[in-house]
This record gives sequence, C-alpha cells and structure tokens, in this order.
Amino acid sequence: MSTSEPLDTSARSWADREATSAIAARRGLTPIVPGDSIAGRSLSAVVAIMTFLAALAAGAAMLIAGTASDWQSEVGREVTIQVRPVSGRDLEADVAAAAAIIRQAPGIADVRAYTREESAELVEPWLGSGITLGDLPIPRIIVVKLLPGGAANFADLRKALAAQVPGASLDDHRGWIDRMRTMAETAVATGMVILALVIAVTVLSVTFATRGAMATNRPTIEVLHYVGATDGFVASQFQRHFLVLGLKGGAIGGGAAMALFGILQAADAWLIGTPGGEQAAALFGSLAIGPAGYIAMFVVVVLMALVTAVACRRTVGHTLETIE
Repeated sequence: MSTSEPLDTSARSWADREATSAIAARRGLTPIVPGDSIAGRSLSAVVAIMTFLAALAAGAAMLIAGTASDWQSEVGREVTIQVRPVSGRDLEADVAAAAAIIRQAPGIADVRAYTREESAELVEPWLGSGITLGDLPIPRIIVVKLLPGGAANFADLRKALAAQVPGASLDDHRGWIDRMRTMAETAVATGMVILALVIAVTVLSVTFATRGAMATNRPTIEVLHYVGATDGFVASQFQRHFLVLGLKGGAIGGGAAMALFGILQAADAWLIGTPGGEQAAALFGSLAIGPAGYIAMFVVVVLMALVTAVACRRTVGHTLETIE
C-alpha cells in the first residue's frame, strides 16, 4: 500500500501534465474555459450586482448599529426628572428640593433645572407662543448628567423623591434604550438575511453558468479524460475560472458600495453646520461607517468570490459523474 500510493500520485500528476499539454496544443494555449465570453461577462455582472447589494446591506447594518450605540451611550449618561404641579404646593420649591436631592447622590456630574421660560420654549412648538405656564399644569424638567462609570442608585433616588417631592418622577430612559437596542439588532439581522438571500441567488447563478460552460466544453472534457486527466484536474480548471470571475465581479460591486458610502460621508461632512445637515444628523447621526464597516464590505467581497468558486466546484463534480 505504501509503494502503490506514490506511484498512483505520480501517474496522476503525469496524466494531468499530459492533459494540459494536449489541450494547450489543441487550442493554442487557450484555457479550457474561455475567459472572455458572453456568459462569463454576464456572470461577472450578476456577481457584481449581488455583491453591491450585500455590501450595501452590510454597510447599512454597521451604520445603524454604530449610530444606535452612540445614541444609547449618550442617552445612558443622562436621566430626566419631571416635577409636576401639585395643588397646595409651591412648584418652584419642589423643583429646588428635587435638584438638591439629586446633587447629594453619588455618581452625579451635573444637575440643571429648566427655568419657567425654558419650559415654555419646550412646549411652544406644540402649543404655540405666548403661553402662560400658570394656566396649564405643565411639569418642570431637571436634566441630570451622570459621571462616566458612575453608579447612581436610581431606586434610592426614586424613594427619596417620592418621600420629599410628591410630584417628582425619575426617568432613566431604559425603555427607550431597550427599543434602540432592539432596532439595532433587527437591522443587523435584516442585513444577515439579505446576505443569505444574495448568496443563494449567486449559488444558483453560478450553478447554471457552470453547467452551461461544461455543456459547451464537453468535447474538450472528453478529450482530457481520454488522455488520462483526473476529475480533480478538470474541476480545478473550472474553479479557477469562476474564482477569477467572482473576484472581478466582487471587486466591482464591493468597490461601488464603498465608493457610495465614501460619497455619503463626504456629503455629510460638507453639510455640517447647515440646516439640512443638522436635520440629517438628528435623524441618522453620522453617516461615517468607520474602518469596521469597510472591513465588513471587504469580507463580503471575499465571501462572494469563495461562494462562486465552491459552487462551481460542486457543480462540476456532480456534472462530471454524468460524463464518465
């Protein structure tokens, strides 16, 4: 067994070299699968489009996840206290008492109580100008900033506020943060689903293209088998061809997606300080996906090329069984 295996490997290598020489002589150094054909260009275009969509989904998911993380971090460093007017109590005294309670708590960086005029400005977009707050039971707001890494005990603060300021309530925005986290996870999951669908479409496209190429080159494959070429040798020729097509299409599609995000980032920087830029920043945050986003899109390009090569080799392996 130990002596027959090297001889068998050597014989196969010799047969592959002979097959390569035979097909090269027959076609004038033309590869088994023509590199520049209508089918090849069409497949490259399909891979480019699929890669563009997959890279776009990956970049958008990274952008949404990054923006949501920034919002969560910013909101998580603040809590809000509402002091509602209570009959028979002085609202200004209640606001001052609530602010004093918060200032004495550990982990607090800053406490800012909104004035009567600032409270009027908050509700002016909804209720109109010229409002007299004394006519409406509008609560007063106290914004509390937390120290980085601070460990404020919100349960104790709520108890202290309830005992001393009946109209006060503390909101640590946990519900809003949870909704933001859910939205980010949903965006990432959606990107993964889109990537899976794109890979499935790419596999189907490569499968049909490979079968067409093998049907076109069936006489050549039979000649290769006649001179002793192995199925592995034939499969490697097709795999190399489709790997190159996948890399070309992936580079075009991935490059287009990266260029699109680069343009959006440049436009975002150019619009800084303008009304449109401020509205876009308020809605979407920064449009920069950062190095992690570009790395994710590059991984998508490589993945699409590998999917193309693997799908091709599997199809060739199954098809060669019918040509034996």
